[in-house]
Amino acid sequence: MSLLAALSADADLYVAQNVFFAVIAVSMIYSAVRVVTTGNVVHAALWLVVVLAGVAAQFILLGSEFVAVTQVLVYIGAVVVLFLFGVMLTRASLGDDESVGDEKRGMAAVVGVLLFAVMAIALIDSFEDGRLVIETPQSVNAVSDAIFSQYIVAFEAVSVLLLAALIGAIVVARKD
Repeated sequence: MSLLAALSADADLYVAQNVFFAVIAVSMIYSAVRVVTTGNVVHAALWLVVVLAGVAAQFILLGSEFVAVTQVLVYIGAVVVLFLFGVMLTRASLGDDESVGDEKRGMAAVVGVLLFAVMAIALIDSFEDGRLVIETPQSVNAVSDAIFSQYIVAFEAVSVLLLAALIGAIVVARKD
C-alpha cells in the first residue's frame, strides 16, 4: 500500500509542476506580447522584468536555483536597470509614442513569423535524431570555477561592454 501512496504522491507532484509551468508560461507570453505592443518605453521595460522573472521561476521549477538567482541578479538587477538608465538619460519619449503606426506592425509580424520559422527549422534539423543527455547537475563550485578560470576573458569582455554602454548613454545624454 505504501508503494501506491508514493506513486500517487509523485503523480500529484508532477501535476502541480505542470500547472505551475503552465501558469508561469502563460504569464510570460502575455508579458512578452505587452513588451512589444506597449507604446510607453518604461512600461515595456517593466513588462520585460515580468518576463525575466518568469524565466527565473522556470529555472526554479527545474531545480536549478543557482541559475535562477543568477538570472535575477544579472538580467533583472543589472541589464534592465541599465536599460532604464539608458532610456531616461537619452531623452527618449517616456509617454505614448504616436509615431508607432499600424503600417510598421504588419512588417514586424512578418519578420517575427519568418524568424520563428527559421529557428524552428534549424532546431528540428539539428535535434531530430538525437536525444538530449543530461549529465549529473553541476555544483556551484564547478560553475564558478568554470566561469572564473576557463571563461574569464568572456566574462570580463561582457562587463567591459556593459560599462561602455553605460558611458555611451551618459555621453549621449549630456547637454553641450
